[in-house]
Amino acid sequence: MDLTEIFRFAAALAFIIGLIGVCAYGARRLGLATGGFSASGALKRLAISEVKVIDAKHRLVLIRRDSKEHLILLGAEQALLIESGIDAPVIEAAPAAAAPAPALQFQRIVDFIKERRA
Repeated sequence: MDLTEIFRFAAALAFIIGLIGVCAYGARRLGLATGGFSASGALKRLAISEVKVIDAKHRLVLIRRDSKEHLILLGAEQALLIESGIDAPVIEAAPAAAAPAPALQFQRIVDFIKERRA
């Protein structure tokens, strides 16, 4: 095995790894990596607005559909709908002091979930 064969092997390996990377990037851009397909520039009606981890097995997920949001508690074995039909906030250039404290709202939700589990 001389030096040219080793170089050809290394170049072929680098080419194959590059092809895998290009395919992964293309799948991600087309939405195939997440299981959903949406053409670029198309109106996207469904999105995950926010995810908060509560503990090792539970997380709160805020899902936006059109102009409504839904709060879901995801666990290891089940999903629980906490609140549905929340009006999605209108994004404006408002000062940060005018917005309600998200930490306080999150703490209330966590307390509510802990009370339900007890």
